[in-house]
Amino acid sequence: MSAHWEGPALAVTSGPKPDTIHDFYGFPQDLYDVRYPAPGAPAVAERVRAVLKESGFASSDEPARGLDHGCWSPLIHVFPAADVPVVQLSLLHGAPGDWHLNVGRALAPLRDEGVLIMGSGNLVHNLGSVDFERVDAPQPSWSSQFDAWVKNQLDRWKLPSLANYLAESPDGRMSHPTAEHYVPLLVAAGAAEGEAQTKPSVSHVFEGFEHGTISMRSVQFS
Repeated sequence: MSAHWEGPALAVTSGPKPDTIHDFYGFPQDLYDVRYPAPGAPAVAERVRAVLKESGFASSDEPARGLDHGCWSPLIHVFPAADVPVVQLSLLHGAPGDWHLNVGRALAPLRDEGVLIMGSGNLVHNLGSVDFERVDAPQPSWSSQFDAWVKNQLDRWKLPSLANYLAESPDGRMSHPTAEHYVPLLVAAGAAEGEAQTKPSVSHVFEGFEHGTISMRSVQFS
């Protein structure tokens, strides 16, 4: 099932009390003071590794690894009490889009076992073009066009196009100079589709930009 790609194993957090990792620099001190003390879920982590293995994906058990900001920064708003157990799955730099789709499809059985699968990122994320002085800065045409393109592909459920976004969209490279904010969408979409590759319901629960080139679009699959 897995797309051919040679690389390191996926990392799965498995500790009972993961630390809060502040893996960024140059931001206000308030962000570095944030702690998100959600419990881990060792049994779920073991199950994650099992379903990945069944589909041919290597993974590593990471009991000492904490939750980085890609995980806790959305969860602190969704579950502010930090009372929902969390397992974080790393994604892999350089792996192709269809590979990430298949990671998601491998995880799909967990949805029927009461596990909420979330992908965190921004649908447009180009910090080099951000207007940090104005949260309501206007969007350059390339950023709004890529955001609209992603919405259109999701609504039509064109996952191959989404996976091949650099070739399919003229605004893909500018919208994502690096892919780490984009590929979580592919994993979440793959998990929603499952191995049967059936189209789920797609809801755009929030649309909007901040600072000109950061799309805050949020999508729910059901």
